[in-house]
Formats: sequence, C-alpha cells, structure tokens
Amino acid sequence: MTRALTRKGEATRARIVAGAAAEIRERGVDDVRLEDVMAHTGTSKGQLFHYFPDGKEELLLAVAQHEADQVLIDQEPMLSNLTSWPAWLAWRDRLVERYLAQGVKCPLNGLLGQTGRRAPGAQAIVTGLMWRWQAAITEGIRQMQSTGDIAPDVDAERASAALLAGIQGGVLLLLSTGKIDHLEAALDLTIERLQASARTA
Repeated sequence: MTRALTRKGEATRARIVAGAAAEIRERGVDDVRLEDVMAHTGTSKGQLFHYFPDGKEELLLAVAQHEADQVLIDQEPMLSNLTSWPAWLAWRDRLVERYLAQGVKCPLNGLLGQTGRRAPGAQAIVTGLMWRWQAAITEGIRQMQSTGDIAPDVDAERASAALLAGIQGGVLLLLSTGKIDHLEAALDLTIERLQASARTA
C-alpha cells in the first residue's frame, strides 16, 4: 500500500528520483549504486529507504516512470495543441530535435531492459506511456477533423496507432544505426497522408 506523502516528502522523493535518473544517464543502470544516488542527492541511507523501502529495484521503477513521463513532457506544448498543420509540423520538429539530442543512448530503454526482466511494473510503465501518447495524437487528429483539415472518414485511433508505431520504429532504428532518417520518414509520410485525406475527401 502506497503511503501518502506530505508536500515536502513528495519534493524529496522527486529529488531522489531526478538525481538517480541523472546518475543512470551518466553511468548506465548496471553501474549505478545506491551510494552514488545518495551522494548526488545529499540523501542519507535512512531517507532513501524511507521513500523506497524495497531498495534499488523500487527506485529503478520510479526512475523509469520519471523517464516515461519525460518523453511526453519533452513534446509539450506541441503534443497537446495539434490543432493546425503548423502545430503538427512544430511537433514533428520537436520530436526530431529530441531524439537527435538523445542520440543512441535511451535512458528509458536501458532502464526497462533491466527492470523488465525483474519487475512486472516495467511493462505497465511502457503500456501507460504508449496509451497516453497515442491518446494525445488521436485527440489531435480529431481536432483537425472538426475543422475539415483531415477527412472525417479517417479512423483517428487507427491512424494514431500507425503514427506511433512509425515513431517507435524510427527510434529503434536510430538506436541501432545512429541515423534519424527513418524517424523523419515515418513522421513526414504519415503527416502528408493525413493532409492529403482532406483534399481527396
């Protein structure tokens, strides 16, 4: 059962998670020790185990959730405002910039590659991220349908699922090859198809 935290407690927990995330990005998940996190955040062992009684595994899942949330935060305010084609293109550019900056190191992928073998909560984190991401894209498509910029017969759920699958495939290929081209192609071709739907309706 999750204990309710005070505002100060929430802030302390968030600081520990953010510090752990920074350590993991720098060192890699396998090389980070709890001592490193305590040193980075100025936290005692007692404090750390107060917020994460199950130790490193619980902390890793909290960091994975933090990194999953960050994926969507990094796309704002564009992702929540897909109401015009310039807004869609700005979102497209933000995604490309984000993953170019990230390069071949994906903190979330590294974390879930480890915790996914040990904790069932990891799958829930990935699933939650993908559903939230797809829901935001779906809402954007429906907004554009309401203004006639996307044809009304486009299945918004299916189109958003295809776009998200293209993004994920592009990111996977970026991690494998170091090239952003596949992500750009997935975004550009899908957006162009959505634009064309209104012209052919």
